[in-house]
Amino acid sequence: MEKKVDMVKAGKQLRELRGIRTRSGVSRQTGIPYSTLQAYEEGKREPAGQVKQKLADYYGVSVERIFFAD
Repeated sequence: MEKKVDMVKAGKQLRELRGIRTRSGVSRQTGIPYSTLQAYEEGKREPAGQVKQKLADYYGVSVERIFFAD
């Protein structure tokens, strides 16, 4: 059984990891559309597995740290 993602927490984690980088810059570098990235950061949408991995790789952390941290 897969763990449930708390996207409010995950969104906060994504914003913290982005730090001083612009959302548009992260969007360009990852290939994730700006509006989609915004929805993830605001906790309105949950990314698919491969997108979770793409974000984790981009920020140099584990998927678990972003999406499954307690």
